[in-house]
Amino acid sequence: MLGKEEKKEMLWDAKSRKRREQFCAVKKLKRDKFTIDGYLSFLNAIQKIFSPFKISTHPTITKFNKL
Repeated sequence: MLGKEEKKEMLWDAKSRKRREQFCAVKKLKRDKFTIDGYLSFLNAIQKIFSPFKISTHPTITKFNKL
């Protein structure tokens, strides 16, 4: 469940005119522009940002998780 602060952030984001315009602009894009090759190029570019993650064999102890 969302906390009070998270709810405020979501409502603030929903009221943003700039955000609304960004979503409308994406809707106007034609589906033809999205190709498998373009998607793979996007994934390759994103992959450069993230370094390989260290794999831990120890259990991660947590007290509070949100899905």
